[in-house]
Amino acid sequence: MAFSLLAALPAASAEAPIRIGSPYATSTLDPMRSAAAGNIETFGQLYSRLLRRGADGALEPGLAVSWDISADGTVVTLKLRDANFSDGSPISAADVAFSLLRVRDDAESAYAAPLQQLKEARAEGDKTVVLTLKHPFAPFLGNLEVFNAGIVSKADVEKRGRDAFTKDPVTSGPYMVGEWRPNDRLILKPNPNYWRVGYPKNAGAELIEVPDANTRVSMMLSGELDAARDIPWSRVSEIQAREGLTLPLEPSTVIYMTLLNEMKPPFDDIKVRQAAAHALDAPAIAKAMTLGHAKRATTTLPAVDYHAADYPGIDYDPAKAKALLAESNYRGEELVILASSSGDNDKLSVLVQAQWAAVGIKSKIEKVDRGVWWERIPAGDYHASASWWYNETLDPDLAVRWALCGSCGSKSFYTGYNNKHVDEMTEAAARELDKAKRAELYREIQATTTTEVSQIPLFYAPYANAYSDRIKGLGMNPMLQWSLEETTVAGE
Repeated sequence: MAFSLLAALPAASAEAPIRIGSPYATSTLDPMRSAAAGNIETFGQLYSRLLRRGADGALEPGLAVSWDISADGTVVTLKLRDANFSDGSPISAADVAFSLLRVRDDAESAYAAPLQQLKEARAEGDKTVVLTLKHPFAPFLGNLEVFNAGIVSKADVEKRGRDAFTKDPVTSGPYMVGEWRPNDRLILKPNPNYWRVGYPKNAGAELIEVPDANTRVSMMLSGELDAARDIPWSRVSEIQAREGLTLPLEPSTVIYMTLLNEMKPPFDDIKVRQAAAHALDAPAIAKAMTLGHAKRATTTLPAVDYHAADYPGIDYDPAKAKALLAESNYRGEELVILASSSGDNDKLSVLVQAQWAAVGIKSKIEKVDRGVWWERIPAGDYHASASWWYNETLDPDLAVRWALCGSCGSKSFYTGYNNKHVDEMTEAAARELDKAKRAELYREIQATTTTEVSQIPLFYAPYANAYSDRIKGLGMNPMLQWSLEETTVAGE
């Protein structure tokens, strides 16, 4: 008789920690040193931010109990609540100023963009923080909720340096580090000094690294996990039909698209880009990739604020694609589609290749590991690449600067797309405090970049996370943050 170890494992008792399986690793406990998915999920459990997102997506008080913005929009004054770090020391305005400036200025800061408009951060006494901006900047409050803006202990970091985040880090969030086993799991225990009285509502959690997707499914089915990230689309219906499990398909800011390198022929020709876009049947690709669980993408922005959901997008029209190619500078040369070996990029690349071939665009797929992919894409060593990205906040400013702005540092996600008017609108939208006027600017940005094919939008994918009915209240918001502190366990 065959013996299954997974089947032999008993379900956890009510007193056990919540067990979350994820393909994404925790590689650092320092909130400024990584923008990788696994670390983003971890940072939210260890470090509180000044503001937080409510269930409806609106900004709510966090460590800041209130805030005021000057009439000219350049000074944000925040009042802090009485709160303590996990070691019992008070969280002060000096800690807040230190934490934000560390993200902005430290050479090892992995993602300083959200705080680049911060001119000065100073403490006025223990409970007032004054943040002066370089100019009016509408996204700023939302950026204070981005994953790396968590507040750390100034005294501890200055005392221990890097060791402050490698051994028993002082935290400000709902949890502390019980034990960290790199390449295995992070064990979280409740922070007894957390500012939200009565939270977390559980005894802790284990963030377990499970790289193989089918192994995560098996562990969910056996009761070895209480939640699992990234269930394969082919197994979503199986989980949804299983008694005792749920898979709600949660909203995300993820967009799948195809990058086109405009820094060299043939995609420096707008007609070739438009032909490549009209050649792709985005609804069919979305259905093939996600078995109908994703929505076709109609603009170059994901589902963030000011998303032009009613914009018609680029229609699938092979005849138009062929006509555009005939008018273009493309002469049948074989193009390189660079495919990352991670996730489902291989399948997506094959679909793109086949539909391009149908209109006369010749290509070959070159598979590389994720590290090599991230070396070659910024270097412009590719013609095209089917990929995805997501936004760290619901405000579209960071998304536009990352993917559509040619002068904002990333060369429009390393495509080389560069429209001066789009860049000017990017700055204007960020400085515009009137919501209606911001909406008009972002609509024009989306219309322009979609028509000019800065990249080819394909589909918007939800999060396919599975949950055991043993736990209640656990979910993931669009910015990769767990509602872990809200979660209760049956029987506790």
